[in-house]
Amino acid sequence: MAAKPDDRTTSRLGVIGLGVMGSNLALNVEEHGFPVTVWNRDPEKTRRFLSRHRGKRFGGAETLDEFVARVGRPRRILIMIQAGEPVDLMIDHLGPLLEEGDILIDGGNSWFEDTRRRATELAEEGLHFFGLGVSGGQEGARFGPSLMPGGDPGAYKHLQPILEAVAARSDSGPCVAWLGPDGAGHFVKMVHNGIEYGDMQLIAEAYDLLRRVGGLRTEEIAGVFAEWNLGPLESFLIELAAKVLTVRDEETGRPLVDLVLDRAGQKGTGGWTLNAAVDLGVPVPTISAAVDARALSAMKAERVEAAGVIQASTTLPSGIGPGELIASVHDALLAARICTYAQGMSLIRAASLRYAWEVRMREIARIWKAGCIIRARLLDPVMQAYERRPDLMNLLVDDELRRQVRSAEAAWRRTAALAQGAGIPIPAMASGLAYFDGYRTADLPQNLTQAQRDAFGSHMYRRADRPDRDPVHTEWLKLAGKGRAKKRARASARRRSRRDS
Repeated sequence: MAAKPDDRTTSRLGVIGLGVMGSNLALNVEEHGFPVTVWNRDPEKTRRFLSRHRGKRFGGAETLDEFVARVGRPRRILIMIQAGEPVDLMIDHLGPLLEEGDILIDGGNSWFEDTRRRATELAEEGLHFFGLGVSGGQEGARFGPSLMPGGDPGAYKHLQPILEAVAARSDSGPCVAWLGPDGAGHFVKMVHNGIEYGDMQLIAEAYDLLRRVGGLRTEEIAGVFAEWNLGPLESFLIELAAKVLTVRDEETGRPLVDLVLDRAGQKGTGGWTLNAAVDLGVPVPTISAAVDARALSAMKAERVEAAGVIQASTTLPSGIGPGELIASVHDALLAARICTYAQGMSLIRAASLRYAWEVRMREIARIWKAGCIIRARLLDPVMQAYERRPDLMNLLVDDELRRQVRSAEAAWRRTAALAQGAGIPIPAMASGLAYFDGYRTADLPQNLTQAQRDAFGSHMYRRADRPDRDPVHTEWLKLAGKGRAKKRARASARRRSRRDS
């Protein structure tokens, strides 16, 4: 498998794994002027790739030794294989072949703690390890993804020219930025996917309300979404929904979406986001609701059976016209979407503080403006919010975003009440509203929760009038018993007094 002679030792990047994403990224890199050496576990796949792209600056290799030898130093090797154990095995194979200063890049959806571990282990051998979040699907990989690298800042200079060349571009520049050391890039990509879960669920709920309450036909909803995409809701996912809703089944002539089984799949990054949120103590209820909604959708047989036996007391609203409904759902979707971004960005901020990543929050919003799945007009005000206050604790306290939510709040509440009255599930919209109400509430009822925890488990609590002092414990049940005894004594005294009189 001979490479072109002038590419044998001058390859600027090595790519391991020639699946859809690996192949498209390799093509993207080569197209921007960087020779690439490719390797796949199946040599035949490498041969077919090279054959399809004759005349381009690609070199191939049948063995890893040959592959490594053909990548110029410092070697930059992008691993595009299944996450988990396969990545560790590949690192084990590559390690003895590499030299100090070489850079391994994991471009898959790896758990960020695995990336942190790998970076630490390889640093002991003088090697650099980057976790690279890649968003945009196969089209993005080929023509411009959003890239989220995390790793050694000194080594990033060797990756920056390539990554900036192949990344998507917005009016704010290339959609790539060094996000922090070790697992920062993969953590940000994980949260991107969590926000994606929430956003897709919100759009699905809006669609459901328009068809079941408003009685709109599929093609009419497509038109509504297309119109929404001209305003503040403009985003890749709204545009995509509008297009999907226009497709008709060639066999039946019906809207094809109506024939899609309502059982959603998931690959795990949404669940990872929830695990990280629990560990960091950050509420992400909209993302959680979206993950739960997919799990519930998978229980198709149970739901069909339950629909036949569980009758709820519901009432479809009367007196609300299609125009009013569309406007209300629009505002509810906008407000809930802002809350979803607020949850995701708060989670990234918490991780940055925990792991000392010093993530620049503005840069996250900037590199998500193009190329990635959650690209949206909303990211401009999010970026501007962090320009105003780089240490912003939550997007909901930014003046502009708070104004947008407050402007939409009444419609959001009407939409939630309407859906619940009609028995239409809106877990993401409703949980977003609960998050908004909880976050703006100074005094929550968890004082009772803490009192109960201390009463049954001696978990202790802090006094509201002395919050900076150490936690205390109270013998609640003994005091409650004394209180009942005093009440009984007073009642007995009153009875005696009445008898004596």
